[in-house]
Formats: sequence, C-alpha cells, structure tokens
Amino acid sequence: MAAIVAIARKLTRTPLFKSQSLLRALSTSFSSSSFQNPSFSSAFHRAGLVHSQILSHVPRFVSSSRFSTQVISEMLDINQALAPLEQGLIDLIRQVSELASEADAMASLEDSSFDLNHDSFYSLIWELRDEWRLAFLAFKWGEKRGCDDQKACDLMIWVLGNHQKFNIAWCLVRDMFNVSRDTRKAMFLMMDRYAAANDTSQAIRTFDIMDKFKHIPDDEAFQGLLYALCRHGHIEKAEEFMLASKKLFPVDVEGFNIILNGWCNIWTDVTEAKRIWREMGNYCITPNKDSYSHMISCFSKVGNLFDSLRLFDEMKKRGLAPGIDVYNSLVYVMTCENCFDEAMKLLEKMNEEGLKPDSLTYNSMIRPLCEAGKLDVARNVLATMISENLSLTVDTFHAFLEAVNFDQTLEVLGQMKISGLGPTEETFLLILGKLFKEKQPENALKIWAEVGRFEIVASPVLYLATIQGLLTCGGIEKAREIYSEMISKGFPGNPKLQKLLEEQKVKGIRKSKRIDLQKVGSQGGFKGQR
Repeated sequence: MAAIVAIARKLTRTPLFKSQSLLRALSTSFSSSSFQNPSFSSAFHRAGLVHSQILSHVPRFVSSSRFSTQVISEMLDINQALAPLEQGLIDLIRQVSELASEADAMASLEDSSFDLNHDSFYSLIWELRDEWRLAFLAFKWGEKRGCDDQKACDLMIWVLGNHQKFNIAWCLVRDMFNVSRDTRKAMFLMMDRYAAANDTSQAIRTFDIMDKFKHIPDDEAFQGLLYALCRHGHIEKAEEFMLASKKLFPVDVEGFNIILNGWCNIWTDVTEAKRIWREMGNYCITPNKDSYSHMISCFSKVGNLFDSLRLFDEMKKRGLAPGIDVYNSLVYVMTCENCFDEAMKLLEKMNEEGLKPDSLTYNSMIRPLCEAGKLDVARNVLATMISENLSLTVDTFHAFLEAVNFDQTLEVLGQMKISGLGPTEETFLLILGKLFKEKQPENALKIWAEVGRFEIVASPVLYLATIQGLLTCGGIEKAREIYSEMISKGFPGNPKLQKLLEEQKVKGIRKSKRIDLQKVGSQGGFKGQR
C-alpha cells in the first residue's frame, strides 16, 4: 500500500517548468500618472531606448532547447570563450563527414584554407554540439592542430555525454589523464550527464572512481553529485545516497539544503519538502537562511500565502536576514492571491532594508498579473520597471505573450527584437503551443512563417511541435508539407509521426473516393445501372 501511495504522489507532482526568475516581484514607487495605462508599443518603445543604456548589464546565455546550456555556460565560461567562426567552416565539416574514411576527412580538412586556433576550435565544437559526430570530427582535427586544450576537452566530454556516448567520453577522459591534464571538471560533467540520462548508478560510480584519476572524492564532489542527481529529478536517489554515505560524509545543513531545493524548486512537492524539513530536525540540524528560502519559495509556488508569511516571520525572529529571493517569492504569492497592495508595501520594506528590487522582482509580479488577465496593471508594472532603468528579460516578454491576442503577439515579437532579447526558439514554441491549444491553426501558420524573418533556424523540436499541433487541429496537408520540409533539411524523421501522416493520407484518399461516388450516384448512377 505504501508503494502505491508513493507512486501516486510521484504522478501528481508538478514539474517546475517556470524558472526561478518567474518567482520575482516589483519596485517601490508606482503612482506616477505618466505611466497609467500605457499601450504595448509605448511601454516597449521605452524598453528599446533604455536597453541601449543597459545593454552591458543584460545577462546573455547561449540558448538551446535541448540541453542545459545556462549551466554549461557557467561551468565552462562559454560566453567569454566563444569566438566568431569563418564563414563556410561548418559547411566544410559537414561535407568532409560524407567521405569514405576519417583519414580522407582529415586530409581534406588539413588541405583547406581555414585557420584553426584555440578560440575558434572551442567555438566550432560548441556550434556543432547538437551533432556529436561532426563535433567529434572537428575535435579530432583540432587535436591534430594542437588546439585540444583543457577547456576544449571538457566541452567535448559534455557534448558526448549529452548524446549518451559515454564510452567515447571515457576514452577522452583517460587520454586527458594520461597526458597529466586535470580531469576533475570532466568527472563532474560525467556525473551530471549520467544523471541527465537517468543512469543514476553510473553517476554514483563516477563519484566512487574519482580516486583512480587521483582526485579525492571530497565534500565538494559529494555535494556536486547530490546536486546533479537532484537537478535532473532524481531527488529520492540523492537523499538515499546522502543518508547511506553519512559515515564518510556526515549529514549537514548543506546536504539537506540540496535535497530540499530539489523538492522545492526542481519538483514543487510540498509534502516531500515538509518531510525533509522534519528530517533536518530529527538529525538535530538547524535550518539556515537557504533552507528558509527554499521552503518559502515552495509555498509561494502553490499559492500558500499563510505558510510563506509564517516562515518569513520565523526567519526574522531567528535573526536570519531574508534575501531578495525570499522577498521575491513573497511578492509573487501575494500578487497571485490578489494582495497587490500588500505586495507593494512589502517592496517598500525591501527598500528600507537596503534591498533594491531587480528585474526578476518585476517579472514575479508581471507573470501572475498576465496569467490573471490583468494586462493594464501588468503594463503599469512594466512601465515602472523601465523607469527604474532595469533590464527587461526574455521572461518579461514571455509573460505578456501568454496573455495578449494575436495582433499584440506580433507587436511583442518586434519589441523583443528591438530590445536584443530574441525572440528565441523557446518563444515560438510558447506561442505555437498557445495557438494550437486555442484551436487557431491559421494564426499558428502565420507565426511559423515569422520564424525565418526573425533569423531563427528551426530545429527538429520546433518542426515536430508545429506538425503535431497541426495534426491536432486537422491540418493534415500542411502538417505533411512541413514534415517533408524537415526531412529535406537533413533532420531525422519520426517513425510514429510518419506512420500517422501516411494513415491520414490513406483516409483522405478513401474519403475523397466516397465523395466522388456519391456525386456520381446523385447524377443518375453508373452507366451499367441506367
């Protein structure tokens, strides 16, 4: 019975698809009459003007819908390391990959006029990260040119791990070890990629064999493994491993916080979060500032204003100063629960305590206001955000895109481009999903036509989302046309989808024949029947 209850609880957990940035709030003064009921164009026009002044402060991460690129950007300094590539270099890699042997491919690359240095080599692997064979071919070429430094090796290991080519990745790790390169970061990457591939046993085994590569499996590595497991949803496994290892790594608040963060921010599971909170007490571990922050965040996401405020008061009584993330969570839940005025008062308190609301703070208010259909208030918040010279983010625009009508959608897309914040592939996935859900295939096709205009190279993910959406709305012919376009661009097909399209085609032919027969019959039957 207990097992059935556990399974049921898993099925009812809600994955946190909204990033932490969606749980933030607003700024102080909100009474300026000049910002009452601004139109989208006027508010976002100011965004374009302000953006030129604050461009250097806008965080930019290389985006990819498939992998956790923000994390890899932080781990491997992607933003600082990327260098522009010579035009035609990637096309050359694709061409030589079609040759009969690797030796022929290498010879062609060596004979080419392209120059390869450490920076361009690193950028080349990154650009080919979605096609591991091409990335590895480029890596072998860079290795021959002597460009395979520490950073490039780490990135190649990450790429191979993304595609679950772990045997090749381990060969590369051993090669690094044999030439006395540091493999510590590579081991962390392997643990993370195994966890992403749902192979928790191999993630743990990687931690266990760190000493074979002359690395001590210390507290940092232990917590890194727990974090990797939790980040990819294996929170129960992380807790199990933490408690099983308590003789070597005594349980502490840091380890429990990783598990707590998993239940609060990876999965929003209040029941499990409360259980971990009680477990901390059973082990005589006193919650710290981070512990409270995680719990308040969890309560805020499920709209539990009472417990959010209760923990906030308890935190202050214990002498723990709430950070901006706590205030952002509170402002979010207050806005969700129709306590807008109280949220504004809390923002004043933030300023009194020297915590200036930031872009994430404003987004936390804009998001629930848009979801509640309070677009006028959301526009006022946006205008205030701009007046404070704060950076707009992709999440700011996405919040509005989920609430506006079709004509306003095109306007917001234009303002995203002016502000230098997209639109991205994720933006189009969001819009298409909304339109297909609302049974608007005609407008969805108009948005699909806009993808190229905004210089977005459609990936298989975007193609398949569009095709499946059209099928649900009865757009069989257009779905088949877009599927053919996807295949013609060299993307792998989807057997189930292809079978469905063929079945629909056969049904369409049969239906057409029946209609023709009915027409003939209505005109007096066949010749033999007259």
